[in-house]
Amino acid sequence: MWTFLEGETFVIFSGVAAREGILDLPTLIAFAWLGSFLGDQLYFLIGRRYGARLLLRFPRWKPGVDHALNLLKKYSTGFILSFRFIYGVRNFSSFAMGMSGLAWSRFAMLNFIAAGVWAVCFAGAGYLAGMALQHLLGDLATGFGLLMLAAFLIAIVVLVKMSRRRPAPQPAVVPATVPNRNVPAQAE
Repeated sequence: MWTFLEGETFVIFSGVAAREGILDLPTLIAFAWLGSFLGDQLYFLIGRRYGARLLLRFPRWKPGVDHALNLLKKYSTGFILSFRFIYGVRNFSSFAMGMSGLAWSRFAMLNFIAAGVWAVCFAGAGYLAGMALQHLLGDLATGFGLLMLAAFLIAIVVLVKMSRRRPAPQPAVVPATVPNRNVPAQAE
């Protein structure tokens, strides 16, 4: 489920858990692949149907969308296959590509391939990290890996709670006009 939104870190930790025998690596890869693929397909659809309206409502998204569209125009297939690996661009890329003239079928095919490569890379990186932990820490590696996963999950919960507590932005207060004391008052 997490990979539907975004989840490199979670997939890496899950790869460590797969190395420890807590999760099945092929199942992890399959679900990470599916979640990443479906999430990006949804963002593409949202961009296709509601992109212009959403950019009017959230103008701070425009620089990210414009950057993703420029990369798509410049690198085409290469960008579609690699956007999920580029920090700071992934969040807007599928949405932006939905706003472009890119055919849904082409995006779906390339997105499916890229999601698979992404899932294998990050789950594999976690699995290899688990192997390295096992080599370095021996029997303590399982406990350490579980401790790190728990710390990650606690950090996510804290961040979510903190984001919900943010006060709503207050309207700017315009100070009353102070007369300029250097200009002589006009007679009435």
